Amino acid sequence: MIETKGLNGAQAFLKVLSAMGVERIFASPGSEWAPVWEALADPTVNDIPIYMSTRHEETALGMASGYAKSTGKLPAVMIHTTVGALHGAMAMRGALHEGVPMVIFAGESVGFGEDDGPDPGGQWGAHLTDMGGPAAMVEKNVKWSFGVNTKSILPATVERACRLAMAGPRGPVFVSMPMEHLFEEMNQNAATGLGKAPLATADPDGVKELADLLANAKNPVIVAEDAGRTVTASEHLTAIAELLACPVSESRATGSINIPRNHPLHSGFNPAGAVKDADVIFLASSITPWHPQTTTPSADATVAILDDDPHRVEMPFLGIQADLCLAGDMETSLARLRAELQERIAADDPARSARAAELKSANEARRAKWKEDAEALSNETPLDTRWVAHELGQVMPDDAMVVEELITHRLAAHQYLDRLKPGSWFNGCTGGLGTGLSTALGVKTANPDRPVICLIGDGSFNYDPVPAVYGAAQEHDLPFLKIMFNNHGYLSQKSAVPKYYPSGNTVKTGEYSGLHIGPAPDYWKIIEAFGGYGEKVEEPGEVRAAIARGLDAVNKGQAAFLEVRLRAVADTVDRTDK
Repeated sequence: MIETKGLNGAQAFLKVLSAMGVERIFASPGSEWAPVWEALADPTVNDIPIYMSTRHEETALGMASGYAKSTGKLPAVMIHTTVGALHGAMAMRGALHEGVPMVIFAGESVGFGEDDGPDPGGQWGAHLTDMGGPAAMVEKNVKWSFGVNTKSILPATVERACRLAMAGPRGPVFVSMPMEHLFEEMNQNAATGLGKAPLATADPDGVKELADLLANAKNPVIVAEDAGRTVTASEHLTAIAELLACPVSESRATGSINIPRNHPLHSGFNPAGAVKDADVIFLASSITPWHPQTTTPSADATVAILDDDPHRVEMPFLGIQADLCLAGDMETSLARLRAELQERIAADDPARSARAAELKSANEARRAKWKEDAEALSNETPLDTRWVAHELGQVMPDDAMVVEELITHRLAAHQYLDRLKPGSWFNGCTGGLGTGLSTALGVKTANPDRPVICLIGDGSFNYDPVPAVYGAAQEHDLPFLKIMFNNHGYLSQKSAVPKYYPSGNTVKTGEYSGLHIGPAPDYWKIIEAFGGYGEKVEEPGEVRAAIARGLDAVNKGQAAFLEVRLRAVADTVDRTDK
C-alpha cells in the first residue's frame, strides 16, 4: 500500500510516482501546477522524482521518449491543460506507434472558481478549457486516457496509469488532473507500487512451431525493424541468425540496432530484395517491411511474425501476410526461440556453414561498394550526404549514441554508421517531424557521460522547438552534438510530382511548389545564443575535422551545432534504396 491518506493531492501525486519507479518528471510550465511546485519545494521530503523544466510540451514529451527508449525506465510528463496537450499530441502519437512507455499528466480546472477554496483564475472559463477536457482531446494519440473526476481516486489513478504504461504492449498513457483536487486532502491510500511485472512471453507452442519452421527452412530470412529495442533482445536475435546462418535485413525505417551493422549476416536495408528467394520469412518486430503490404516479395514463402503488438489496433490498415503470428515481449520471446533452436540445430552443419560464408562475402562486398561510393565523393562540392555520413562513421566515438530525425539522408546514416553498438541508435520521429532534438536531449539525460549525436535535416529542424531544446540543454547542462544535413529543401516535393505527373506542367517548367527552404540562414549561429559552439561546413576536406571540433566542444561541456551544406535538393534526384 502507498500511504497517501491525509496528504494533499499534489503530495500524493509525487509520492505515488516515486513508488511506481518514476525517477524523472519532464515538464512544460502551466499555472495549474502550483500545488505540485510547492510540494517539490518541501525540504523535508527527499524521495520524489527529479523535476526538469523543458519550456515546451513537445520538448518535454520528446525528452521522455529518448529517456525511456535508452533506459527502459518509466518517465512522467507534466504539461499545460488542453493547449499543452495539443502542442504535445504529435509526440504522443509517435510514442504510441513506437510503444514507448510514459505517463503524461495535464492540468485542468473543473470548478472555474465557483467552489470554495483556491480560485484558479478567470482564464480557465475564458481561454484554457475545451469540451471534454484534455483527456478527450488526445485520447486517440495514447494507449489510455482518463480525467480524474473525484479526489478519492486520484492516488489510485496515478498508480494505475503508471502500471498501464509499463504493461505490454507498452505505450503512453494520459491523465488530466484537476488543480482543485491537488489542493484537497486525500481520503484514500493507493495500491502497492509497480513491483516486478514481467511482460508476457509469446505462447510456448507457437514459439516451438516457429523454431520448427526456421530450423527446417532451406533459405530462411529475418527482417527486423525494432527487435533491438533492448541490448539483450539484439543479442538474442544475433545468436538466432548465427544458429540459422541466415541473413538479417533491416528496413530503412528501423529504429534500433537489431544486429550490429558490420556483422557478417547483416544484409542491408532493402527487405523486399533480401527475402525474394526465401522459403521462410521471420518478421521480428517488423510491421511494414515492404510495400504494397499485401504483395509478399517471395510468393511461396511462409511468413511468421513475432512482435510485442503484432495486431497494431491503432493502424487503420495492416495487410502483411501472417501464416504464424505471435504476440509477446521481444526480449523474453527471442530468448525462448533461441533456446528452442539450440535444441534443433547441429553446431557443425556444413550447409549452414557454407551459407554463412556466402553471406559474409556478400555483406563485405556490399559494404565495400558503399565505401567506394562515398570515397568517390571525397573531393566533390557541394557536399554529398554519403561522404558526410562516411566521415562521421570514421571519427565517431565507440560509445556514441545517435538520434536521427532524417528522411532523405536516413539510408546513408544506416549504411555508414556501421560501428554503432546495440542500444545506441534511436528514432527521433515517427511519421511526424519535430521531436528529434528533444529525443536527443532525453537520451543525454539518461546517459550524461556518453557522447550523444543528433542527425537532422533542415526540413526537420524547422519543425523542432529549437529555443526550448537549447534552453533546456543549457539549463540542465546536457550538451550534445547536432549535425544538420542542409540540402535547402524538401525532396518529397520534387520526387512526388514527377511520379504522378511525369509529363505534367511541373516537370516541363521546373517549378516545384514548396521545394525550396531558402534563403538559408546561418542556422549554426543559433547555438551561440545558448553558449554553444557552431560552425558551417561546405568543403569535403573539412568534414572530419569539423566533426572532431564539435565532439571536442561537447566533451568540454558545450552544446555543438554543425551545419553541413549539401548539394541543394533542387539539383538532386531520388536514389533507390540498395
